[in-house]
Amino acid sequence: QVQLVESGGGLVQAGGSLRLSCATSGPIFSLNAMGWYRQAPGKQRDMVATISVGGITNYADSVKGRFTISRDNTKLYLQMNSLKPEDTAVYYCKYSTYRSVYWGQGTQVTVSS
Repeated sequence: QVQLVESGGGLVQAGGSLRLSCATSGPIFSLNAMGWYRQAPGKQRDMVATISVGGITNYADSVKGRFTISRDNTKLYLQMNSLKPEDTAVYYCKYSTYRSVYWGQGTQVTVSS
């Protein structure tokens, strides 16, 4: 079973930046799309940004202009700039194929005011 591992979370002051990475433990075939999601305490898990295999990106309105999703041959990334306290959450990466969905274990991002 392929595993996803996020890294790059941490504590940052408002206005700061973080870069999240998501690595896979093995190859994922028939990949369709990848994305970042986040879940704050007491709230549902929401989409932050997605990128298709063809490179088409989609962002939640709350992060447009501040976050950038990208990928290379080995990892998925989320560059987060101008962070706000409301961005505080556990961030998860997700890989989707036509048959399966893979989730990482999450990485905590905390933005202090």
